[in-house]
Amino acid sequence: MRLSVPLLKSTIVAALGGLLFGFDTAVISGTTQGLTTQYHLTPDSLGITVASALVGTLIGAALAAFPGDRLGRRDSLRIMAVLYVISAVGCAFAWSWSALVVFRFIGGLGIGGSSVLGPMYIAEISPAAWRGRLVGFFQFNIVFGILLAYLSNYLIGLGGMGASEWRWELGVSAIPAFLFFVMLFGIPRSPRWLAEVGRVEESRSVLQLIGEENYEQRLREIVDSIAQAKSLGKERLFQARYALPVFLAISIGAFNQLSGINAILYYLNDIFLRAGFGKVSSNLQAVAIGATNLLFTMIAMSVIDRVGRKTLLLIGSVGTAMCLAGVSAIFAMHQHEDLLVWLLVGFIAFFAASQGAVIWVYISEVFPNVVRAKGQSLGSTTHWVMNALISGIFPHMAARSGAYPFIFFSIMMVVQFFVVLFVYPETKGITLEDMQKRIEAMRATQS
Repeated sequence: MRLSVPLLKSTIVAALGGLLFGFDTAVISGTTQGLTTQYHLTPDSLGITVASALVGTLIGAALAAFPGDRLGRRDSLRIMAVLYVISAVGCAFAWSWSALVVFRFIGGLGIGGSSVLGPMYIAEISPAAWRGRLVGFFQFNIVFGILLAYLSNYLIGLGGMGASEWRWELGVSAIPAFLFFVMLFGIPRSPRWLAEVGRVEESRSVLQLIGEENYEQRLREIVDSIAQAKSLGKERLFQARYALPVFLAISIGAFNQLSGINAILYYLNDIFLRAGFGKVSSNLQAVAIGATNLLFTMIAMSVIDRVGRKTLLLIGSVGTAMCLAGVSAIFAMHQHEDLLVWLLVGFIAFFAASQGAVIWVYISEVFPNVVRAKGQSLGSTTHWVMNALISGIFPHMAARSGAYPFIFFSIMMVVQFFVVLFVYPETKGITLEDMQKRIEAMRATQS
């Protein structure tokens, strides 16, 4: 099947939620010094400031399945776009620290919801042969948003805006958030969601629109898989038949953050400052980190449907563990600080080419239709719970010893390698309906 214009357009628009996700995730790194000065923050209160958005994110991820199932994936993304706008404008005009925390929490709701609904929507409109690359485009936009955030911070920093600099850095994302809201009116609903709520004719029309060659066969497969699941009654996610996909979603979400990726992205400028770099230099090196992230995400997207998800995860586990061990050695010995940026570039490269590109694709693939929204929400919620915990305590741990966090992260990547090697199934090139059958067969074999 060739990529049709409507399919490509729908993917690009849905993935814009990923761009805002990435921008709002990383932009805080350039504001930590300004916020600390403005509100006289301690390391603990700085951790709360950063983690406030993450608390909103995990709540947004946990609850996203409800509007996703009731209103549909596309219409629920519109709600997320509105939350992004409110957060950006609110942070820009925050009149107190508590107000800033509240508006960051609102933005977190949008990030969490997008992390569930965006990949789910793209997975459900994508043919099996293209699904890895198309869902991977959501991750591409996340890292593109991260790069834009670092670049935006650098350019705003050159503007000499003084004490109001952090307001501009946090507020500028209102513009793409509004554009995201408007563009969502130009894409169709998910054909799988339409079939699940009984709107089969609309589902058929969408399958035709996006260029599905055997749309009648695909529609029958979707309807049959939904009917089979619903024949069992109201499906609970936490039951024996879904034990393996539940474990896969929880573990991949947890390991993603146990790599330390978001703690590093949030506090990147502080890490460079601790190693002796100046603010402008730190901002510029953050741009280099963001560009590396983008480049290796593009490489991963180009090979994910050929190399496979599991292989990429195994390669990434080894590479990230080695780079993190090197970073911890620099902070432990207070030597060779000039190598810090190269080790972090290496870490980002291995992460982007593995976990970064795989996580949202993998979670969207391992659950059957009838519980996919709940499963996607579970994996995303796990990701954000770990993110909030690690990012909240990172300043405190780093204040005691810059080496401690990176030693921990390196060990976790070694653990991940063996879990992926012995437990994770490969999902490349398999339709969502066939994946449901394979997961059930694996469960039957293990029991």
